[in-house]
Amino acid sequence: MELKDQTAVITGAGKGIGRAVAEALAAEGVHLGLIARTASDLESLREELSSTYGVSVFVQAADVSVRTEIESAIARLQEQLGAIDILVNNAGIASFGKLAEMDPEEWERIIRVNLMGAYYTTHAALPFMLEQNSGSILNVASTAGERGFATGSAYCASKAALIGMSEALMQEVRKSNIRVTVLTPSTVNTELASSNNLPIGDEDRMMQAEDVAELALATLKLPARVFVKSAGIWTTNPQ
Repeated sequence: MELKDQTAVITGAGKGIGRAVAEALAAEGVHLGLIARTASDLESLREELSSTYGVSVFVQAADVSVRTEIESAIARLQEQLGAIDILVNNAGIASFGKLAEMDPEEWERIIRVNLMGAYYTTHAALPFMLEQNSGSILNVASTAGERGFATGSAYCASKAALIGMSEALMQEVRKSNIRVTVLTPSTVNTELASSNNLPIGDEDRMMQAEDVAELALATLKLPARVFVKSAGIWTTNPQ
């Protein structure tokens, strides 16, 4: 499917997977609305992508876990872009510890960003897609949502819930020509992984953010008649 001149909103776009997806879409001629918490990251990316690929790039600093902030950001970006053809829910955080020892506020914070953030963003953008009777929603989950691991109760719960939300939403909106896909990569060599001291192994063999971006791009290019329940991608360096 041709992506040129479509419009996409990406959360967590300032770094890592979100930044890689933004660059991959810009290279296809997609106009972008980028959301992240750090305005300076967004501005540098806006300048880079607009000058390199000649696409329109609008940015909005917002915290996806704050409903009023994300609703305002989505409304502003939709007005600037004129439409939202693609939504990539990528914003996420991680923190690890045994359930009995983890601060409840930290546990809840992970749920608010990884799950509620995706919900708030989708809830704000979906009416525009329903009105135009088309769209693609791409949710970045994790293999952690398919199988739990010690010290990952909050992160695993948030990603498992995101997978469940994605599958339910897919059934709700597919008759409106809206495709919902959930990506389930394993550990990716990003700042999020390194800052949490995850055992990422040999970086030369580790999955990179660009690998996930390629999968996202391939999924979005599928014919409109094709619906994908989920698309998984795993590291070539098993842990």
